[in-house]
Amino acid sequence: MSHEKKKDVIARTYKVTGRVQGVGFRYFVKNKAEALGVRGYVRNEDDGGVFVYAAGDAAAISELAAALHRGPQFSEVRTVEEKEAAVQKFSSFGIER
Repeated sequence: MSHEKKKDVIARTYKVTGRVQGVGFRYFVKNKAEALGVRGYVRNEDDGGVFVYAAGDAAAISELAAALHRGPQFSEVRTVEEKEAAVQKFSSFGIER
C-alpha cells in the first residue's frame, strides 16, 4: 500500500441542458467518471436536463467537466452550470432514474 498523502477531494454539481436525454448521456458520464476515479451520480431531470454530482480530486473533476461540455455522440450540450458542493461519501458512481 502507498503511504502518499491522499489527494484532496472536492465536489461539484453540474446542470447540463440541451439534447442530453435519450442520447446515452448518463452512461457517457458514468463511464468517464469511473475511468477518472470520480464518485457520485448522474440523473435525468424532469425539465429535460441532466444533473451530475461528482466528487474526486481537482484534476479528475476538471477532466469530467470538460467531458460534460462535449457530451457523447448525438448529444447537443447547450449549457453546463457548475457549482461547488459539499463532499458526500459515495463508494462509486451511479445512475439515478
